Amino acid sequence: MRREPVSETVKTPADFWFDPVCPWAWMTSRWMLEVEKVRPVEVRWHVMSLSVLNEHRLDELPERYAELNRTGWGPVRVCVAAAQRFGDEVLGRLYTALGTRIHLEKMGRGRDMILSALDDAGLPADLADAMDSDAYDDAVRASHKEGIEKVGQDVGTPVIAVPGAGGEDVAFFGPVVTPAPKGEEAAKLWDGTLLVASVPGFYELKRTRTQDPIFD
Repeated sequence: MRREPVSETVKTPADFWFDPVCPWAWMTSRWMLEVEKVRPVEVRWHVMSLSVLNEHRLDELPERYAELNRTGWGPVRVCVAAAQRFGDEVLGRLYTALGTRIHLEKMGRGRDMILSALDDAGLPADLADAMDSDAYDDAVRASHKEGIEKVGQDVGTPVIAVPGAGGEDVAFFGPVVTPAPKGEEAAKLWDGTLLVASVPGFYELKRTRTQDPIFD
């Protein structure tokens, strides 16, 4: 009798909403890439925006952060433009290219940085024009809304959502961690995060940050 080939392990989708300019989201995203190696998980990338989140309270922010929010539109617009043209599957590699330049190479958020990231991601240079166009803002806002509504307005990026046992997503902000755990440590953090996030009525586990992001 001919045997059917054994099917591969079904992977759990983990939807991840990111803003390329957030260093803490970057740390969490690098952890999620490790989780993919040690657990049957597949990350699906989506855009959210600190510029959208904070647009109604710019006057309350210190000038440095207000300026960061004003310049934060460019990278998310380019991400949305790339996804619209080539599909959401390009977002992972584009995010890696953008984050490497923003957080590791300190290239800022200008057009030269965008062009370099697009080249590294194998995407056409004309997508850089999206950074100065508000034509993509409705799509940015829609993607942001989809993610933030899963966790509430009083958090930021990243947001992660996975299918829950009852049919509804288990969603949470974070985890905020530095440096990004690797190997078995990445797996343990994933398992623990899902465990607490899956408890009905669980909302917060937090302590004061005493370190800046450690990118190495």
